[in-house]
Amino acid sequence: MQVVTLSLKAQNKIPIVADTVSPDNFAGKAEDEIKAVQVWYGNMQCPLSELFNVKVEGKDSVENTKIVINGDASRVKRIGQGMSTGEIEINGNVDMHCGSNMKGGKITVNGDADSWLGCEMKGGEIVLNGNGGYYVGGGYRGEACGMKGGKITVNGNVRDFLGEHMCGGEIHVMGNAGLLPAILNNGGTIIIEGSTEMPASEMKKKALSS
Repeated sequence: MQVVTLSLKAQNKIPIVADTVSPDNFAGKAEDEIKAVQVWYGNMQCPLSELFNVKVEGKDSVENTKIVINGDASRVKRIGQGMSTGEIEINGNVDMHCGSNMKGGKITVNGDADSWLGCEMKGGEIVLNGNGGYYVGGGYRGEACGMKGGKITVNGNVRDFLGEHMCGGEIHVMGNAGLLPAILNNGGTIIIEGSTEMPASEMKKKALSS
């Protein structure tokens, strides 16, 4: 098992774009190599070690690689974007696009997530132990399909447009959802345990339960 622990050095107001933070990119790398991985900080790139304390334990294959992120990542975007396997655990809030285009593996967020969580994901699992923003499991503007596979579980509430253009997979919200969940839904399953408004507008396939 390889465990990579990232701890924010200081709360950042400038957004960090961390699409390079995934098990696919970290697996088998030594600590110095991971420290040198580039992320966007505003309009410039910098090594991960400038913004995070980095600790690496062990070395293993991608499916046996786990990333643990400690601290408030509410200004850190695109964590786990496109990941295919492995695991990410975020102990705090997270910014937009977490797990977008995800193909496999598991992301656990022990906090709240901003908009587009799991957007256009194709496989894997996301567990959000707080509240979600807009477009959870949805699609980006102009795309015909949002989420195509995998599962998203939200143990809190979400905002509007849950599962917009969803074509497959499953979303389970334990709390409430905002306006227009499952709008233009073309496949998959959405379960909302709490209340919502105007669900399933122009829905074409499958079921929504609320």
